[in-house]
Amino acid sequence: MDGVLFDSKLNMKLAWSDVELKFKIKKNFNEYFKNIGLPFKNILKKINIKKNLDEIEKYYQKSSLKYFKKIKPYPGVLKTLKKLSKKNIALGIFTSKHRLRTLKLLKKFDLKFQPIITPLKGIRGKPFPDQINKTLKKFKISKKNVIYVGDMYVDYLVAKRSGVKFIYADYGYGKKIANISKKITSFKQIEKLIS
Repeated sequence: MDGVLFDSKLNMKLAWSDVELKFKIKKNFNEYFKNIGLPFKNILKKINIKKNLDEIEKYYQKSSLKYFKKIKPYPGVLKTLKKLSKKNIALGIFTSKHRLRTLKLLKKFDLKFQPIITPLKGIRGKPFPDQINKTLKKFKISKKNVIYVGDMYVDYLVAKRSGVKFIYADYGYGKKIANISKKITSFKQIEKLIS
């Protein structure tokens, strides 16, 4: 979702600044952002924050909602998604973003996705394939009919480990991934790759 459909970097930066002030954390946004794509608490652990994880996560979510208007879709995203829907291509979301914020963002732009996969307690998130595999089984979707579009190396790992095709969103947040056969430099290009 973030880095593929939406540019939410400014939103995240402002929310993280609030967290730094409130919890007196001396980890700048760049340290946090290097790990984006992982579940929030995993990011905290990676940057060596080990206390108050629940409180920090709740506060970050609250701050993120405060700066919600800073999130913008990438150019061509809304138009391309409408075209794909008209072609009866099923669209789903797999994100590390909290469910409430995910649903609010989709509602704001009147986007319909099914399934919507967000972090679940007791089920490992990215880079593990658990959530994708569980969802495919639940909806009786064959892996050969799934294409995962992601902008981070962690997304590539999830796709590979779950056995689904992968398209790399080169314009997103992640470091450039070498040797990826299918990639897009704009979301509009997805239409040609999956039609």
